[in-house]
Amino acid sequence: MPLFKRKLFSLAVPPDDLDPNELVYQVRFTKEIFRDYQKYLNRLNLYRQRFWTCKVTGKTNLTYEEALVSEQHAIEKVQEFPQELMMPTLQMIQFSTLNLNDLVNAIAKKLQEHFLEGAELYGKKDESVCACKILKVLEKEGGNVEYKIGWFNTNKTITGTSILGADDLIRKKPPFTRSVIKSFIRESTSQSAPWVVHEKLARKHGISTEPCDEVKHKFIVLNGCVRPKKEKTYDSETKTLDADKGKDRKKRQRVDNVNSEVLESPKKKAKEVEGKPKVELIKYPIDDLLVKPGKDDPVFTDRPSPSTDFRVPLECVGDLLMVWDFCSSFSRLLNLFPFSLENFEKAVCHKNSNLGLIVEVHSAILGLLIKDEGDYFEIIKKKNRKPKITLMKWTEYVCDFLEMEGMTDLSRHSPTIKRGHYGYLDIQAKLSIFCVLVEEAINTNAIRQQLDEYVEQQQALAALKRGESRKKKEQKNLKGEDDKKVMGHDLDNEAAKLQGAENQVNEIINSSKRNHVSKNRKQAVMTSKLEKNPKMDAKPSAENASKSNGIEERQRGGWRRKGRVAEIQEKTDEKQEEHFEREIEKRFVRTSPLGKDKLHNRYWFFRRDGRIFVESFDSKQWGYYSSKEELDSLMGSLNPKGVRERNLKKQLEKHYQRISLALQKRSKDMAQRVMLESAVLRRSTRVRAPPKENPAMAFLNYINKWKEH
Repeated sequence: MPLFKRKLFSLAVPPDDLDPNELVYQVRFTKEIFRDYQKYLNRLNLYRQRFWTCKVTGKTNLTYEEALVSEQHAIEKVQEFPQELMMPTLQMIQFSTLNLNDLVNAIAKKLQEHFLEGAELYGKKDESVCACKILKVLEKEGGNVEYKIGWFNTNKTITGTSILGADDLIRKKPPFTRSVIKSFIRESTSQSAPWVVHEKLARKHGISTEPCDEVKHKFIVLNGCVRPKKEKTYDSETKTLDADKGKDRKKRQRVDNVNSEVLESPKKKAKEVEGKPKVELIKYPIDDLLVKPGKDDPVFTDRPSPSTDFRVPLECVGDLLMVWDFCSSFSRLLNLFPFSLENFEKAVCHKNSNLGLIVEVHSAILGLLIKDEGDYFEIIKKKNRKPKITLMKWTEYVCDFLEMEGMTDLSRHSPTIKRGHYGYLDIQAKLSIFCVLVEEAINTNAIRQQLDEYVEQQQALAALKRGESRKKKEQKNLKGEDDKKVMGHDLDNEAAKLQGAENQVNEIINSSKRNHVSKNRKQAVMTSKLEKNPKMDAKPSAENASKSNGIEERQRGGWRRKGRVAEIQEKTDEKQEEHFEREIEKRFVRTSPLGKDKLHNRYWFFRRDGRIFVESFDSKQWGYYSSKEELDSLMGSLNPKGVRERNLKKQLEKHYQRISLALQKRSKDMAQRVMLESAVLRRSTRVRAPPKENPAMAFLNYINKWKEH
């Protein structure tokens, strides 16, 4: 079983009153059963951390599953250890005081120098070489050794015997390596210093379990374990001296020893430094390209190749993501109903000139520019155009935008758009127009005001979160008072805390929407608001008080325990933490990459699309991962010794649950979509549904439900 930080780790005990039909959570590789999902998730996250050690090989910095696989492979190799060599190897291991490496070297040297009984090898017979087996080792006077061997036929049965010397025997290639011997020692012993073979294994092969005379004077057997003796040394000369003289002598000896060590230590250190090779100590993390593989490195998984099946050219994927992310993030402000990235990609690549999704995106952004009353508004006003963009004349508004100053590169597309052939433009041209529109829209007052409000709300939420954490620390210091509380009152009290936090968040949001003042004034208002926050420990209402009294009467005995109170407190704190994180995430300011790998490839995750996008360092190549298995392989391939991959791995671990859920949801949606598409294809041509009813053509049915009328 793998070791947790080099110590034994016990698995969770399954519940006793488990119903066969009860739905539970089970860890795949340990078969542990949990009723509580949070406990199951905590245990699974513990197994994913690299704190585990393979008990057989000693490899460190592994996950639990990697250590388990390493142990299985090592045990399989140990089981292949030759039976004829097992008894002499165990005899050399039993009560040996050597360290692991020295013991492995000693065993390997002895097994290679001497032929042991039962070994299969080759022997010289009538000027030929035949397979044979050592039946008995014959020792003679003078230290000479001869071997009684049995000759094998083609069926590996002994047909005759002979007596040969060591020179007439030819050894086969060793069936094991030093790593196998090391694993065999770890697997067959119960303790080290000295090494002690498992009792059952020793009895099976006739190995003595009693220490020999050479070992007895150094070790003792205590409670079934061999422990070293603590010997005391005495100076025979000091015993004959008087008490005062003995003390003076010891003082002089200590002073002389210290002086000699001070004088000799520089010389000793200089000799040791000259004899030893210089080893450069590297302090990790360092630049990823400077990291070299080490012996203690964990086994990294192969990094999966990202998928590149985009409809748009790879160099245009970045522009596509930027435009889609802008429209999705400010959809309420643009009055634009959200749409998926896939539908937007298909719409950009479609040849229809009046596609609903494309028309609505152009109309929403151009309408925002008109409301801003900037340069584009002046052009529209000069041409006496109406501020409302319609389906029939939307291309005229686009051409007016392209004919503005500074649009020389894009104005060459105006004639094609005016002729009603927008759909035949190149994909690069369409996305270039969208990018310029987004850049103009970001500079409008409405977007800037929205960003300022979001920044203000994020700061207020962060300050409120810090205040809550300080309160929790103060409450932990007052555990004595909490122990006297009734459990039902605690439940209502924690619910009141959570409700109070939500009310404060709503109050902050409403106040920021009502009053949009200068930055200094905003900060002053927010700080005063935080100082004057109403107490979270508000008294429960009359109904809650009656409920808590009822709970006290019904469950007065069990609900007052400390463990139960702490558990409910922990769950409430987690819910409150999640509430703050959700509210902060809703205040979108900008999308930042998760991090970079050693080759400076950037990794992106958008919360409205269940994929992890990979961008090359020059932004010309793009790919994506769309399954949880690819995410796990990606995390297992990152080397934490490098600065970039270390930070990337931290971000992936921080957002692992959210990303994995998004990937799984996307996989399910894709499976359902494939089933629907196959069902449509199976229909006969006579009753086939129109193209717009096909799930793959859903972008043709886009309707802007938030459009202003």
